[in-house]
Amino acid sequence: MGESIINLLTAASPLELFLIFISKLVEVAISTLRIILISKGHRRAGTLLSFVEILLWVFLTSWVILGLAAAPIKGIVYSIAFAAGVYLGSRLESYIALGRVLVQAIVTKDNSDALVGCLRRKGYAVTTMEAKGRDSDKLVLMIFANRKGKETIIAEIHELDGKAMIITNDISTLQGGTISSVQRILK
Repeated sequence: MGESIINLLTAASPLELFLIFISKLVEVAISTLRIILISKGHRRAGTLLSFVEILLWVFLTSWVILGLAAAPIKGIVYSIAFAAGVYLGSRLESYIALGRVLVQAIVTKDNSDALVGCLRRKGYAVTTMEAKGRDSDKLVLMIFANRKGKETIIAEIHELDGKAMIITNDISTLQGGTISSVQRILK
């Protein structure tokens, strides 16, 4: 039994297993990014990535399948790399943070003027609506921004109103309104 496990683990060279792992990791990360790009409307970039993805997939999969009977470890490494590639692709997308968000903040009315003024001076498009909370009057802020900077907006809101309730939603379509030229350029 022990000998068969050793044979399984040593049937392929470490370099070959490393190449399989890295290739599959890159291929699946590209696949994840491609799906996200296309869903965000970036069809050209998604199409280019699909070409690279399928090129890697065809050659890598045939390499693994042809040697699978002699070295089943290749299939195990291939599977582990697939899972790692999904994780890497989602992390890359979070880092790139394509798209826009709607940040909604329900803040106390007391210091809302200072908060709205601060956000507008920093170039954010802010729309306000009056609201009634359980215990007091509130103001609902709606801020349209790039996904990449949403954490900064949330931190600024919490700095001026530590009890603010904040909700973020991805936006698929945004037309009209007033968005500063700085925000448009960063898109």
